[in-house]
Amino acid sequence: MSEVVPINTSHTNPQHTHLVEALSADASSTRLKAALAVGSAPDPALVDVLLARCAVEPDFFVRDMLTWALTRLPSDVTVPGLLAQLSSENPQARAQALHTLSKVGDAGAWPAITRSLLRDPDDEVARSAWRAAVTLVPDGREKDLAEELVTQLARGDREVRSSLSRALVALGEAIEPMLEAAKESDDPDVRAHASATERLLHDPDAGFELSVEEAKRSYALGGR
Repeated sequence: MSEVVPINTSHTNPQHTHLVEALSADASSTRLKAALAVGSAPDPALVDVLLARCAVEPDFFVRDMLTWALTRLPSDVTVPGLLAQLSSENPQARAQALHTLSKVGDAGAWPAITRSLLRDPDDEVARSAWRAAVTLVPDGREKDLAEELVTQLARGDREVRSSLSRALVALGEAIEPMLEAAKESDDPDVRAHASATERLLHDPDAGFELSVEEAKRSYALGGR
């Protein structure tokens, strides 16, 4: 059963109450339709409900619709609540807030993308932080961000490493000096990940898995 978002009926009209109840329905299709309805008629009065639901919604497609509904509201309404979620003890709340911030694209949220979030022990939070960071990074700060992101090379499984590579590649040529240094690491996984990322930088159409295998073969043969 889906977790129920508390309803404060003193601050909701009957239509709001119906939508909030639908957002907590057992059927994911009902929750999806409710999120679509909220986004189709955006109302700032429901922002807290949307944020609370993002933190517990188990279905990816419903979460994506909740994010869309939040982006339909003015950023001065949504961003403060999203920033508050970044300090939540709930990893999903942090990850979904970061994902939504990347979609809102409000540059004022940049200072909230902290080192602790970029290195969050939860992989999904870290991946969301990387995506948000490359979206929100101010002009001229790409190098600083790249230096931070390369510290995460060789982290996690293939999906996590692919996410980091895509985030790094989005920063463009600013990452090249850091990748060159990482290719000299004592850790073979760091070297391979750095080389695979470099290949993607120069050939964005190349698959990540192929780039990793090519990098491993190159090192096995004594190449760079």
